[in-house]
Amino acid sequence: MKWTRWISASAVALGLALPLVAHAQDTAAGEQIFNTRCKGCHEPAIERAPTKATLATYPGAAIVDALTNGVMKSLSAGLSDTDKAVVAAYLTAQSGPVSASTQRAAAGRAATPAVVGIDVKCDVNPPIKATTSDWTSVGLVTSHRYQATPGLTAAQVSKLKVKWSFAMSGGSMPTVIGDWLFITNRSGKFYALDSNTGCVRWVVENAVSRTTPMIVKSDTSPSGWLTIIGERDRTAHAFDAQTGKELWKSPSLEANPVAGITGTPLIHGDQVFVPLTSGEEGAARQVTYSCCSFQASLAALDLKTGKINWQTKVITEPLHPTHTNSAGTMMQGPAGGAIWSAPTLDTKRGLVYVATGDSYTEVDTKGADAIVALDIKTGKIRWSNQVTEKDNFIVGCNAAKKPINCPSPDGPDYDFGASPILFHLASGKDVVLSGQKSGVVYGMDPDTGKSLWSTRVGSGSSLGGIEWGMAADAKRLYVANADTVNLLEENLKVLGRSNVATPLGPPMPGLTAIDPASGKVLWNTPAPKASCHYAGDRSRDRGGGACVRAQSQAPSAMPGVVFSGTMDGWLRAYDAASGKVIWADSTSERTYDTVNQVKGQPGGSLDGLGAAIAGGRLFVMSGFNGAANTGGNATNVLLAYSVDGK
Repeated sequence: MKWTRWISASAVALGLALPLVAHAQDTAAGEQIFNTRCKGCHEPAIERAPTKATLATYPGAAIVDALTNGVMKSLSAGLSDTDKAVVAAYLTAQSGPVSASTQRAAAGRAATPAVVGIDVKCDVNPPIKATTSDWTSVGLVTSHRYQATPGLTAAQVSKLKVKWSFAMSGGSMPTVIGDWLFITNRSGKFYALDSNTGCVRWVVENAVSRTTPMIVKSDTSPSGWLTIIGERDRTAHAFDAQTGKELWKSPSLEANPVAGITGTPLIHGDQVFVPLTSGEEGAARQVTYSCCSFQASLAALDLKTGKINWQTKVITEPLHPTHTNSAGTMMQGPAGGAIWSAPTLDTKRGLVYVATGDSYTEVDTKGADAIVALDIKTGKIRWSNQVTEKDNFIVGCNAAKKPINCPSPDGPDYDFGASPILFHLASGKDVVLSGQKSGVVYGMDPDTGKSLWSTRVGSGSSLGGIEWGMAADAKRLYVANADTVNLLEENLKVLGRSNVATPLGPPMPGLTAIDPASGKVLWNTPAPKASCHYAGDRSRDRGGGACVRAQSQAPSAMPGVVFSGTMDGWLRAYDAASGKVIWADSTSERTYDTVNQVKGQPGGSLDGLGAAIAGGRLFVMSGFNGAANTGGNATNVLLAYSVDGK
């Protein structure tokens, strides 16, 4: 995803075990650099940037890494290794000299991931065997997020209890095949676990990723099973799923240093489709930054080698200089269109669909806030449907005091963050379903891209609206709506404060079922106000850390049931026909003694890519440190639910 989500991976994922201390003079120097370079975004916090108080909770070396390798790299241009270290020392309020080890860490890529728990190895690793109840990619091939053979019935859902838990620093959504579970880790550990017990089958170190591993049967891999992830360094990485042995690593797919991969790569035939996103929205706040140059693309790689077959930009207009800003920096454009969700396959038409984010500049482009269909073989754009024009945005432009590089006019930041869903109607026709952060759902003709209908389910905001994904069974589309900023503003209003320049609509968090043929609302269940316990809360001071019921997590479905989580840590099961809540569990109001021997691990927010349903179990990540900086923990916990916890 773009900067709104990428900062989580860059700034907090790498908690390095390095001492970080400073003399008083070093602390003063760090304060001066912070005030000059950083204060404008972090004190008070603008948009999705963490507050200064929140930064103080990060490991010092994680701050150094964010300034050196992460999304803040462009904003730290000209700072020495010692400069970065003293900034981190100032923020973490430690005393003593800046250590040489911290300065060395700043000089190169962070090499020592945070250690969370002890990896308990499995006694045996049997061959991977597929079943009819596997969840092998983030949303399955057509992005329905629907498990037809879950291994449990709707009647058994009310008996779900946590069977085992596993702590990790910044975990993704898992995939499951047979009794194997695969999950990436933004601190650098890519795990294969036993889905029955949580013991470790293998682990790959230094694979910094937040994408969901996709698992396919392929003779490219010695075992016959292959998995691919996208990494922070803008490469795709293939492994033997049975052993964790590296098969290949692609070349860098994007030169822009703040670009990345957050959407899960999609495998089809002999190709791998990899979407590119960026954090340039945040980098562009710097007055000396030449905003903006990133133009999102989809790359098709050869499955056997990782070589690029084709790569197509969704912004087709040429990049060119435009004007100088008031600081004398040359601006450029058009830019943006970040693809921060997984692509969707249409084998019937030979297409792959992607959903794009907003524009970063005032230079007009048709590639932003669009659903784009590309030819699988050639990468040629068959059609592109832009639903919001001139949604030009960099971080902070919806605040009362705008950054110098804000485009004019500026937009509301209404990306498409949910993967498109290809839905087969009872009439025999197909429809492409998409959800936008505006809170609007669209149905489009897959042959032409023409909009067929649109339905509003929320007021929308820069954090959704519809944020991470949707789900569908054979009858209905299920849409979770967040309205996160609206809810945070609701909390602030009680304190007589506000963080936005333009008033937002009333918050409408909840789950809605829609008829895919017409867009008609079939039912809507508002997210209830509920208690929560943000044990590791890193939220900004918005309403005193009140529980936020934003329903931003992507839902997942099975026959008769839809699972959907909220940012206050509640996971609920809804009756698919009526929307009635049939089961609910707070993941944040208790702690967990995990398989990897972490005692008292807290849960937290349910935000992000939702649950995987496989083999009679439900797997979900609690404590996700998401874009809203609310309810997240530096250490997340993967929860495995089963009937009666057995």
